Amino acid sequence: MRILGFMTGTSLDAVDMAVLETDGEEIQAFGPAGERKLREATRDLLLRATDIARAWPRGAPEPAIFEEARRAVANEHLHAAGSFIAEHGLAWGDFDLLGVHGQTVLHERPTTERVGRTVQLLDAERLAQACGRPVAFDFRTADVAAGGEGAPLAPVYHAARARACGLPAPVAALNLGGVANVTFVRPDSELLAFDTGPANGMIDLVVQARGAGRFDAGGALAKAGTVDQAVLAALLARPYFATRPPKSLDRFDFPIESVDGLSLEDAAATLTAFTVASVARAYDWLPAAERPKQLIVAGGGRHNGHMMQGLSQALAGVSEVVSADALGWRGDAIEAEAFAFLAARTARGLPISFPGTTGVASPMMGGRIVRP
Repeated sequence: MRILGFMTGTSLDAVDMAVLETDGEEIQAFGPAGERKLREATRDLLLRATDIARAWPRGAPEPAIFEEARRAVANEHLHAAGSFIAEHGLAWGDFDLLGVHGQTVLHERPTTERVGRTVQLLDAERLAQACGRPVAFDFRTADVAAGGEGAPLAPVYHAARARACGLPAPVAALNLGGVANVTFVRPDSELLAFDTGPANGMIDLVVQARGAGRFDAGGALAKAGTVDQAVLAALLARPYFATRPPKSLDRFDFPIESVDGLSLEDAAATLTAFTVASVARAYDWLPAAERPKQLIVAGGGRHNGHMMQGLSQALAGVSEVVSADALGWRGDAIEAEAFAFLAARTARGLPISFPGTTGVASPMMGGRIVRP
């Protein structure tokens, strides 16, 4: 199948797109990949929807803004894909299927008292009708309803991507988005995956709140600052880090107020150190013999030189830290490729989540397909 995959992350920066030819088990070929920045009106709407979602009580009616946001997300994907397809000389009819994640506005992990709750907004029917192609979407709901974490979902693709370039297990793939998540492909090819902690999300929020732009470009602010060891220690002492994986996070799960008393540079330095330390701690859940010799880093955070240097220092003697691009992976397109791959698995009735990735009792199918 030839599939166009889409991803919009919690950074609310862009629509990522990638073309993949796959049967959902192996990767046959890679087509074009690219991104289109979100239009400001859509970004503002999704920021409001996220704020309202975070205050939405369980059992209460769905906030009215969700429906408006679903339409806006569908329109944003059409706008982005229209120019992407034209740029690469493609047509909608060239695709067997679209794989669309939708925009996450809420993610609450399960507890012993309740199942989790996760919301990805997308008007999939509107998108399918407009482009004339079937759309696979809603990849997380079934897993959460079954008691799973609903995240991360890319691990089965990380394993396929590693096979496609001949990497033997053990393999480690890290995505540095709003939240950081890692996939460990173990020597027996079983998967262990979980959110390690924050990546760029908390840093972005501080930079934006203080009127210094959207993000810490290249890690320049963090490099100019000093880590507050007391704040860092308090963040690392939170119960999440003692919780056995699989486990998942929302970008708002850690208190941004913890750095309110710090300068912008010191706040960025401390939060960058928090990301680095939480990734390094992820290795503690693996026996020494299963720790991969290389950590492949994808996502926007790999462009943060200060963060990458910190990871290299923290994992010295354990794993060499390499950008995904150095291995020929498309570091900005991995998640869009992953949802193309998951769309193929959904179409074929193959599982997309596993006991070692989301904590479900047994491998689970997921996703829904709407047709024009």
